[in-house]
Amino acid sequence: MLDNKKMGQLIASQRRKLGWTQQQLASHLNVSFQAVSRWENGNSIPNVEILCDLAEVLAVSVDEILAGEIRQEEMSYRKAGVNIAYTDAIKNDMKKYLKTSDVRVLNEMGAFASLYDIDFPKIKHPVLVLKSEEPGSKQKLAMEYGYTESICHDMINHLVNDIVVMGARPLAVLDTIICGHAEKETISSLVKGMAEACQNNDCSLVGGETSIQPQVVEKGLYVLTSSIAGIVEKNEMIDGSRIEEGDVVLAVASNGLHTNGYSLVRLLMEEKPFVKLDKIEGETFIEKIMVPHRAYYPALKGIFGRRVIHGMAHITGSGIAGNLKRVIPEGLSALIDLSEIQTLPIFTYIKNIGGISDEEMLSTFNCGVGLIIVAPAIFQEEIQKHISAFYPCYRIGEIKAGKEPVQYFGRIQWRK
Repeated sequence: MLDNKKMGQLIASQRRKLGWTQQQLASHLNVSFQAVSRWENGNSIPNVEILCDLAEVLAVSVDEILAGEIRQEEMSYRKAGVNIAYTDAIKNDMKKYLKTSDVRVLNEMGAFASLYDIDFPKIKHPVLVLKSEEPGSKQKLAMEYGYTESICHDMINHLVNDIVVMGARPLAVLDTIICGHAEKETISSLVKGMAEACQNNDCSLVGGETSIQPQVVEKGLYVLTSSIAGIVEKNEMIDGSRIEEGDVVLAVASNGLHTNGYSLVRLLMEEKPFVKLDKIEGETFIEKIMVPHRAYYPALKGIFGRRVIHGMAHITGSGIAGNLKRVIPEGLSALIDLSEIQTLPIFTYIKNIGGISDEEMLSTFNCGVGLIIVAPAIFQEEIQKHISAFYPCYRIGEIKAGKEPVQYFGRIQWRK
């Protein structure tokens, strides 16, 4: 004989362990919260169709729900916090997002590793371009404020930008999701976001790893990272070695903070909580700082192969100087006119509300410049015309002989 009361107590107890409300459990099962309330009060029991899903979500067996008690068990993986049946269900749900029309992807999810065909007949000397990336402390804010899919675009776009500045075409991405407790909807949202971001950059999410670490990572916390493989013809690599005196320095606009400077932003939010709801250009501070990192490959791919670019820099942590110096050859200097930089209102707001110096702003944020292109002056108009069809592109400096790789002059104008 089934004991409705015991069953209800078990369901309520397991739900609370997950830290969920009745409505959250109901949403996961696609039932009304009144149904969950009736189960927990012992007024009714879950029907047969819902029992298996309920058991998976609550990390118990169907028999334990029906018995209304957790069996005393020996040491097991489930007892340690990992439910294999539930994680397998999550992995099956991922498959729909990993489907691709890319004929180079030779197998589907489920194999021990991903197979990718790298036969490129048109490339005489192919060079693989490899990079790993994570979205930094922005991902903590993303989980807190509900930007689950958005943070995946941040990570993938940042990753792709880091290889395309070397002239590479992105091919395939592998992701890693580490969490303390796997929530099916959250995992699904993360994989969906990464897959869409890859499609937007003409590459494929071919697999990765979901690692559940209940003894290492707190419940509700997700740590993301990903790796990419790209390809470039060796004699078309863009590494800065061809930069020469007389080249122009062009800025390509960012659309916000991208994925850098968030430790400082979080400190600002802690010390001045009111900023969260302040409006900048009609949007709240949170909305402004969570705008996804801009992807530059769509704007650059049409100009690759023309041999008009001598060097590029993706402006991330350390700002313009810290990143541009990585591609400037010894004996040359990029002279940057700060007055030419088209800053964004979000940076002006952060500077003013935090009382932050120009020097600190320039070394922490991109300040409105997401990408820099160094090219011969004769190609300036061609490049600007092409890039400006996607994003604002304008001149901010030139290359001269010098000992310092990057030198600033002029004063940055903080636009409101």
